[in-house]
Amino acid sequence: MQILIFTFFVIYTILLFLITWLTSRKANNQTYFTGNRKSPWFIVAYGMIGSSLSGVTFMSVPGDVATTSFTYFCVVLGYILGYLAVAFLLLPLYYRLRLTSIYEYLNGRIGNEAHKTGSILFIISRLLGSALRMYLVIYVLHIFIFSNWGIPIWVTAVVMIAIILLYTFQGGLKTVVWTDTLQTTFMIIALVITIVVIFKDMHIDFGSLWHNMEQQGLTKIFDTDWRKPTFYLKQVLGGMFITIAMTGLDQDMMQKNLSCKSLKDARKNMLSFTGILVFVNALFLLLGGMLILYAQQKGVNLAGMPTDRIYPELAFHYLGTFVSIVFVIGLISAGYSSADGTFTALTTSICYDIIHIEKRVSTDRRQLWVRRCVHFGISLLFLAVILIAAQYHNDALIRIIFMVAGYTYGPLLGLFAFGMFTKRQVRHPALIPLLSVVIPLLCWLLSHYSEQLLWGYKFGFEILILNGGLQFLMLLAISRKGDIIEDKKTKV
Repeated sequence: MQILIFTFFVIYTILLFLITWLTSRKANNQTYFTGNRKSPWFIVAYGMIGSSLSGVTFMSVPGDVATTSFTYFCVVLGYILGYLAVAFLLLPLYYRLRLTSIYEYLNGRIGNEAHKTGSILFIISRLLGSALRMYLVIYVLHIFIFSNWGIPIWVTAVVMIAIILLYTFQGGLKTVVWTDTLQTTFMIIALVITIVVIFKDMHIDFGSLWHNMEQQGLTKIFDTDWRKPTFYLKQVLGGMFITIAMTGLDQDMMQKNLSCKSLKDARKNMLSFTGILVFVNALFLLLGGMLILYAQQKGVNLAGMPTDRIYPELAFHYLGTFVSIVFVIGLISAGYSSADGTFTALTTSICYDIIHIEKRVSTDRRQLWVRRCVHFGISLLFLAVILIAAQYHNDALIRIIFMVAGYTYGPLLGLFAFGMFTKRQVRHPALIPLLSVVIPLLCWLLSHYSEQLLWGYKFGFEILILNGGLQFLMLLAISRKGDIIEDKKTKV
């Protein structure tokens, strides 16, 4: 079976490079950074599904149904509100200023310290978060496939990162937009095929299946216990602000939106993407309930098994060779679509926010050389994070790194809110980097001890709101009334 899976992996890789060749011909720096602002909105919308649903989501959302039922759907409902805010508040701002990096806005509105802080927060968060998501994909492939051939995990990591580096190196964003459509397609195919195979193997109709899930409490969506992280209001608000912060204030996701021809197209992209995303997440939750019932029917003991191992365990050992193949291709697709955009977005942020390539590098040829060096350097950093995680792999380490990555979006939320909803200027801009470290740390301490301090209350996704809110309030406290800073590009 491993040989067959590897064969399909090679075929899939060839398809990726075929798309790369077609999209990277005559590519220049503008092709790499903006896709020449000619991306079809419906292609961007469809491809962004794969970017939003990483390999971790591919495994975790179905698996978490075992412990949290369908309560994750409240987060998805919050996504809808968040995407509406992005479409009607943030996209008009970015298009009006014709930004390449969205953090250039902070420079024009608040100042250089805010600009650098915002971009560095994004770089740290995306590098850690995306590399860890890719590592977990590599880890699953290693455990279930490549370890059987005696291939060390570092070899798998090097090969996967080299593939991503090569197919994004020339065409950048334009290539990513089109390869993401392929990857989204394979991910959805894997999801649908798994559902169909389970249906057939269980010999059950949908009505009976749903009734059995209801009987076991798996279909519960609204948790009314305010102390739990899954409390429905926490989930909805958390989902909304996660979307605003991790999509609307994230260079990776916004760079794809900004490659559309116009604001109108970008809005159509965002709204259609929202509808598709809700439907796909609902399918993942349905799959989660089906996997649990299937395991019970087959006598598979899930007790003590990490929830994100449920899907791969059943796919590889119980659902047959065909499902194993589509699972692997779907998992790789989810991993690639999350990582490839990160390479391009991090390169863009470093070039425009840190190096200021358009101002400090005079010729196109020199800019091309700088961009390629940065892109290659990002791939090495990405690989380094993966290899460190592999060397010191444990669940606690991974949770800590994901937590650090998640907390960095709070200060970004506060910075953009201050810039957009006030006309004040920060009196001591040098304090902005300090606040952006201290406030997330205080939020972590509060979250860690919240049960003792807040009568059993446990923070969930809403910790992001607190994080951003405190940043906003502290910026207000050190600000004054005054004229808004302007420059030629980021006039607000």
